[in-house]
Amino acid sequence: MTARDKQPAGPPTQRRRAGGSRRAGGRPGLRSTARDVLTLAALPLLALPLLAASFAGGGTRRWFGRGDSREDAQTAKDAAAEAFYELDTAHRDLRISIETITAVDDSPRARQVAADYQTFGQRIDEVSGAYITALDSYDLDRDDLDNATIARARADLTRAKDELNRVRSDLLRFAESIGPLLETAEGQLARLAPAVERARQALLAASEALDSVRSAGLRADDLAARLAALSPELTKLNQGAGQHGVQETVRRANEVLRSAEAVREEAAQLPARAAEIDRRLVSLRTRAQAITTRATGVAPILSELRRRYSVACWQDLQQVPAEAERSVAQAEEKLAEAQQARSEQRWADATARIGTVRALLNSTDEAVSAAGDRLRRLDAVSADRSKEVERTRFAIRDAQRLAMAGRATPDPRHARPLDQAVERLERAVSGLEGRHPDWWHFLTETEAVRQSVARVVSEIRGERAAGG
Repeated sequence: MTARDKQPAGPPTQRRRAGGSRRAGGRPGLRSTARDVLTLAALPLLALPLLAASFAGGGTRRWFGRGDSREDAQTAKDAAAEAFYELDTAHRDLRISIETITAVDDSPRARQVAADYQTFGQRIDEVSGAYITALDSYDLDRDDLDNATIARARADLTRAKDELNRVRSDLLRFAESIGPLLETAEGQLARLAPAVERARQALLAASEALDSVRSAGLRADDLAARLAALSPELTKLNQGAGQHGVQETVRRANEVLRSAEAVREEAAQLPARAAEIDRRLVSLRTRAQAITTRATGVAPILSELRRRYSVACWQDLQQVPAEAERSVAQAEEKLAEAQQARSEQRWADATARIGTVRALLNSTDEAVSAAGDRLRRLDAVSADRSKEVERTRFAIRDAQRLAMAGRATPDPRHARPLDQAVERLERAVSGLEGRHPDWWHFLTETEAVRQSVARVVSEIRGERAAGG
């Protein structure tokens, strides 16, 4: 009898369940084997975070042993790299500042700053070279580095970092010390672009003003020549401060600005100037005609002077008629030249000749007027000399009172010329005795006495003003 024959009888359902139970539990090693396989497959997934952590921070590192020493060396390497970057940044900023200063300032102080900057450059090269040497001497990613090598790497990199930071600190202090120079240089640079732009705009405005004048029929050749002469200066402005320097470019821009504005202003005034020249030409022509008419009346006045007064009273007026005629003729000639210059729009020449005409007519007018004025003054003093004498004596007495003000005795420097003035007046009065007195000498002498007295008064007042 088999084992199957010994099983108790039962319902078919129970037998199937029992059979199923036997199949599931009939191979107990299969479930354990599957569990082991799944566990081994999951091990690489669990190890991934550990591997990632081992690569974080740069480079390959051992997972076990010597980790702290290698980490310190890597930290020193990173710190040295940061110090090197900061020094390089500070050096670049300082170079820009130095270039700004040297572009503007050529003083001994600026030259010394540039020399000190070159010295810093040498120091920076030295410490940077030491850092690069230390960096190239150690490969912290190698697995076969011993502790002694790692320690040396950390020490060398730390030393390089300290030197880099020390030079950077000195560099920053130097940059701070040149602050005033840099501020001045930046201020001048800030003036550069506006100055150049103002010069360009002034040239443009002058050109437009000339175009406007020409459209009105005025040539303005001299103004056009002056504007054209500024073209080379504009070329240099366009070349910029890099070629000619900041200070020279600012100076040139200001000079171009002044010259261009002068051209523009003169161009704007040219229509009015032309009208003024026309008016003066007409006025001077009328005045010349009037003086010619008046000069014809000098001869009767001279005849009257000869008849009534001594030769000394009129002999200096003998040539007035002839001189007036010559002066008027010369004035008319210059007037014609001025008219020609105006027609040719040579404004400067026209203005110059108008000035010459005016001077000639002024002197001629004075000479013609002098004859009539001489006769009137001689008639007045010959009729009553007392007014001229009293006028002169009053001036002398007034000066004497001023000289004695606040003093017991006058200052000899003031008393002497006043006493001389009294004597001159007495001589002038006594000189009128006789049949044909020189009344003109009397008038000129009394006038000279009053002028000498006026000088004494001016000296006294000046001294007292200075003393108190």
